[in-house]
Amino acid sequence: MRGRVAIFLVVNFMLVLLPTNVSGQDDEPSWRLNGLDPAMWTDGPVEEDTPMNQSYQGNAVVTLEITYPDGITGETTGIIIIELFEQWAPITTSNIIQHIESGLYDQVFFHRIVNDFVIQSGDPECKNIIGETYVPLMPPQCGSGGTGETIPLEHDVNLSHVDGAMGMARGAEEDSADSQWYITDTEQHGLDPENRDDGGYAVFGIVRDGMMHVREIAETPTMTNPAPDAFDNPGPDLLGRPIREVHIDSMRMLGVADPDGTIRFGVMAEESEPLISGKVLGIGALIVIGIIMMFIARVDPPTSLNQDTIVTYDAVLLNED
Repeated sequence: MRGRVAIFLVVNFMLVLLPTNVSGQDDEPSWRLNGLDPAMWTDGPVEEDTPMNQSYQGNAVVTLEITYPDGITGETTGIIIIELFEQWAPITTSNIIQHIESGLYDQVFFHRIVNDFVIQSGDPECKNIIGETYVPLMPPQCGSGGTGETIPLEHDVNLSHVDGAMGMARGAEEDSADSQWYITDTEQHGLDPENRDDGGYAVFGIVRDGMMHVREIAETPTMTNPAPDAFDNPGPDLLGRPIREVHIDSMRMLGVADPDGTIRFGVMAEESEPLISGKVLGIGALIVIGIIMMFIARVDPPTSLNQDTIVTYDAVLLNED
């Protein structure tokens, strides 16, 4: 009987030691398992002396597929790769990732383009309302829309408006950012909080590849500047609406930055120290199982005896009486 109890204890103890989803990794989206080598990204922005130059392990990476004018009647497509600085802008990046995964930005066009300043999009109201026909001033609410759910203004000393920075557009109130975002065409440190008295704007990512497309989009003729190459774009251009459509074909989560290869090469990344390490658990398990097995071997007598069976019991101290 005791043997059965001991076996029961062994089985249950082993079940307890089975790996459990403590970190919730099974709930992570599949793109989190796609490690991306930053060495593959070669068309980035002009670099400054900033921590934003470096790609960081595990940061979310976005792919932005866009179509924009090429010449008078032609068009071209391109892909822009953006790394999100989740460690420095957790609220803003979480908000953007949520919108991307919901498909909010697909088929949205860029409603504001200012050469040598920013290209701006992210308003779900900015979609063609007459089939696939683009009308520059339509719909009238384009540029002022969003989801209706705003987030607080978020700053970090490591983030600034360098060339190719991705930031959140907002209204007059500091905590009015919703879904609209922009990418800087050249550095724009005048938007940084330390250079403004209105709180500035939140940077949360940077272009890692495809900066040539940002440059070309920024030169797209607009309603207020039909010939960007002929004269400087008046700024700030409050309209900046492209004469021809520049739109997002799709915006997707591509994967995560994997500069040290821990994801691509199957190496377990070092995480924060657990309360009890795996080695300690393993050794402890072996010890406990060994003790229980000894208990089985030493305590349980056979349930039936025959004449050929020899039973040896451990010595037991008995009272003389």
